[in-house]
Amino acid sequence: MTDMLQFIAVLSCTLFSGAAIYINVAEHPARMECGTELAATVFGPSYKRAAAMQVSLALVATGAGLLSWWIEGKVLWLLGAMMIVAVIPFTLIAIMPTNRRLLDPRLDRSSEDTRRLLQKWGALHAVRSLLSLAASCMYLSVVVRS
Repeated sequence: MTDMLQFIAVLSCTLFSGAAIYINVAEHPARMECGTELAATVFGPSYKRAAAMQVSLALVATGAGLLSWWIEGKVLWLLGAMMIVAVIPFTLIAIMPTNRRLLDPRLDRSSEDTRRLLQKWGALHAVRSLLSLAASCMYLSVVVRS
């Protein structure tokens, strides 16, 4: 049972981390290269698809990490769970206001303000990438040491 929980924690956390890093390294820069209007246009559909996947992965990674900590008592499981779950309130508090503005149907998608919002979003999203990468490293290190 413990092995399965640990596998689920590591898999879901590293999948989240990989997806988040992919967004920062490839997807978001690529859409920005296509111009502000197109970047703002595709932001909505991309965001909606990614959000559903990433919330699920973050919750599973947190739950499995917490259960692994509860069973084994190794603090890295707890720290990793705290890091991966932190992406949820960070998203709601820090990123959501920018998301709402970018998803507003009245947004002038070709404006300089929109370009700045998209750049800000990319920087904020990088925090999610770093938090999830840190959590993944914690989870992996506790498994490797076992």
